[in-house]
Amino acid sequence: MKSTTYYVSSLNGNDSFDGMSAQTPFVSLEKINRSNINPGDRILLEKGSVFSGEYLHLKNCGNINGEPIEIASYGEGDAMPCIAADGTGMWYQDYGGALDNVCHQYKGEVSSAVLLYDCENIILRDIEITNRGSEKTPEEYSAAHKTDRTGVAVVAQNRGTLCNIVLDGLFVHDVNGNVYNKHMNNGGIYMTCLKPEDESRTGVARYNGVTVKNCCVKRVSRWGIAVGYTYQHKKFATKKLDEETFRKYGNENVTICENYVKLAGGDAITPMYALTPLVEHNVSDSCAVEINDRVYRYPEKRMGKVAAAIWPWKCKNALFRYNEAVDTKLNQDGMAYDADSGDGTVYEYNYSRLNEGGCIMFCLGEAINNTFSDNVSYDDLGGTISPVGNPDALVCNNRFYVRKGVPFKRKKMRSGKVKLKNNEIITIE
Repeated sequence: MKSTTYYVSSLNGNDSFDGMSAQTPFVSLEKINRSNINPGDRILLEKGSVFSGEYLHLKNCGNINGEPIEIASYGEGDAMPCIAADGTGMWYQDYGGALDNVCHQYKGEVSSAVLLYDCENIILRDIEITNRGSEKTPEEYSAAHKTDRTGVAVVAQNRGTLCNIVLDGLFVHDVNGNVYNKHMNNGGIYMTCLKPEDESRTGVARYNGVTVKNCCVKRVSRWGIAVGYTYQHKKFATKKLDEETFRKYGNENVTICENYVKLAGGDAITPMYALTPLVEHNVSDSCAVEINDRVYRYPEKRMGKVAAAIWPWKCKNALFRYNEAVDTKLNQDGMAYDADSGDGTVYEYNYSRLNEGGCIMFCLGEAINNTFSDNVSYDDLGGTISPVGNPDALVCNNRFYVRKGVPFKRKKMRSGKVKLKNNEIITIE
């Protein structure tokens, strides 16, 4: 099939044009939303364009056997094309049943500036994306049922395993989502797997091949970058996690690298339900800024007044290396790193500084076989490590610079088991 290149410009476009050249571009993203996008097609947005009150929603497109679909920019200058949804782009999300914690919201309307629904073999790069809210007062901003908003939402549902999804060089900022709904498609970049309409026909909805790299994510709520919560969570409700379970029901080949997340309302970067995800060379800067009594005010029966910087959820052999987490704000968690309910998490060669909840937590009874080695913690606060009900953890060959008066183990988070070996603990004033 012959590929097509679509051009869109808010500066020089017109929807009466054919959209097939830089001289005859469309003016609106709606023309793309209504087009039949095929493998090998390209969607190019002119640099300097601002698509205010618009959104880009692609559904059921791409093919692992075809050429990739590419969404990128064209033209001259340094200004990225900007999709500024401003609360438009509404769609209905439904996991198909309650989540691992019944207090978590699992269905409702979501506003997404970019939505890739059942898309694979697709590249989204070099685009600026915002999705601001219309709230005028602190009460409106903190409302319990405020709209869930995403910069980029990626959804797997009715095409089985989705492969080769790349988000590269995006600038996602000012996404005013709902701080309470931590597992809706809510925040900067959020990927999910929803229950298929006919799983016997399409297979399990999951990902095999996701890369998020070189992105700047700033002032978003709730999450910075998350890949990707699944309706199949019950398959992972064990301490030991089997690799075959991930190959049937979870995510594979997930890479999150060289991203910068600043001022996320909650958590910064989290791979979820993934086999051997790689998270490296990322920075979390001043995150969890809304997990406090000033903003997180009306949760009703929803739980989750916790957030950390860079951590996995229910992963097997997750590798975190060469990351930096600084100034994570205090909450019930508030630490730089957290091996949470996973099997075989490894943190190595990471750096942390001034995180108000400490450096590293090993979280609860399903956190097993986890290692924290060759890292540097400088002046983390509250308590450097938090072993919380976990059965085992190895902390070795690290250098901890601990402020005088700050406990090495955080108070009320000392009930787990940890083996300390060859660490250097240096007291600083």
